Amino acid sequence: MSRSWERKVQKNQLELNKQRKKEGKKPISLTQSTAADSTAETFKGRSFIFPIFLILFIGFYVMVTLRSPVYEQTGAMFWVTIACYILLAVLFFFRKPYLTISKEYIRSRRFMGDKSLFKDAIKAIVVKKGYVIIEQKKGGNWMFSQATNRFPTDDMREPLRVFAANNSIPFMEK
Repeated sequence: MSRSWERKVQKNQLELNKQRKKEGKKPISLTQSTAADSTAETFKGRSFIFPIFLILFIGFYVMVTLRSPVYEQTGAMFWVTIACYILLAVLFFFRKPYLTISKEYIRSRRFMGDKSLFKDAIKAIVVKKGYVIIEQKKGGNWMFSQATNRFPTDDMREPLRVFAANNSIPFMEK
């Protein structure tokens, strides 16, 4: 079976399970059931670099605008823009990145939403001091850092080793 077909099936199963959950029914796929999720381990981090960047950006924007002669012409939209940037920074700060390790997949929150990597799509897992890198066969690598996103990389090492051993994925520790 082709990979694109598998992705379509998984996407449709997720949508159907969301509808069934709203109706109060049990999910039909194992990846969404409570039995499968009970064996999954989730590690949460904290995103603080992008919110800090947004706050610094909006501070620079305010300083430049307040010192220019154009400030008298700015209206309420100027302050709405500032409020929206601050709201965006707060949203990114409280929206924690995570890594979920299950039997057959690894799931994480990427910039555009939650993404799953199934065992067939993983080329290797590399663990360094303070870093975990999941190399994909197709696409960019997923990197989880203790310094930038406050992930507990030491705690993630053993579940990733077990996941790699169970699914015949190369596991490198440096």
